[in-house]
Amino acid sequence: MATSNTTNPQVLSLPDGRNLEYTLSGAQDGFPFVFIHGTVGACCPNPTMSAVCAAKGIRLITPSRPGYGASTRRQGRQVVDFVEDMKTLLDYLGVKRCVVAGYSGGGPHGIACAARLPGCVAALVIAGGGPTDAEDLDYGASHGESNLEEYEAMQKGEEAVREYCLKELPGMTQSDAKGLTEELSSILPEVDKKALLENDSLAQYLVDQFQHGLGNGVDGWIDDDLELMQPWGFQLHEVRVPIHVYQGDLDKMVPPSHGEWFATHLPEKYVKPHLLEGEGHISLYLKYMDEILDLVLTESKA
Repeated sequence: MATSNTTNPQVLSLPDGRNLEYTLSGAQDGFPFVFIHGTVGACCPNPTMSAVCAAKGIRLITPSRPGYGASTRRQGRQVVDFVEDMKTLLDYLGVKRCVVAGYSGGGPHGIACAARLPGCVAALVIAGGGPTDAEDLDYGASHGESNLEEYEAMQKGEEAVREYCLKELPGMTQSDAKGLTEELSSILPEVDKKALLENDSLAQYLVDQFQHGLGNGVDGWIDDDLELMQPWGFQLHEVRVPIHVYQGDLDKMVPPSHGEWFATHLPEKYVKPHLLEGEGHISLYLKYMDEILDLVLTESKA
């Protein structure tokens, strides 16, 4: 089975004149799997995930959300707006059916695709953050120190968020694997620190993501934060495809209350919770990658 280029991002011109950056990897003729990065992130695929996708017969499609990497900023965007970009990209690629996953800050966008993206047959929310305006979810509870500081800025508006992001920018883009672990220490439980320090390739992947995503500035990061402070633009009851929720109970970036909230608020007929003991934000991603990709294949045949 032929494999796709795993190193060269491509750029698609969108109807409104913006650019959308994306990368294709894995099996060139495999079943399409869209993986939406977190906050901060970009289209750079995880080399391990790309290799496993190639072995399993999965075509991995990784876009950069607006404002990250070479994707043009879309100021004032809502979560649901990314569905339009994905529809344009998938139409261009000739994709009729796919599974979509949203990791961390990409979780809401993955749910939006489950609700509104034509051809999305299933979705996964992997350590995805919940809505800030839900009455029965304390969004800021149990976050690590750095995330709480960011959330306080989000509540004040764009100027405060920009100030926060610019303050954090050097540590996010100039660190090596060890430095990144230290930079993120307030939001990493021990299981996540161990995962990073024992897996150089994973740590380097995160460093590459941050450097590429923030290479043209912090606008994508700012807009990610600001869009979470407003309604997402769709309703959870619109989801009519299987949606798997993966959440670790030790996560300090996206606390377990968020995964638990999704498990009880997404349509009961379609939601499939995977609430995992002893896992964090990064360890979960690493340990369950193979299982998640097997789920992609299972859902592709349903």
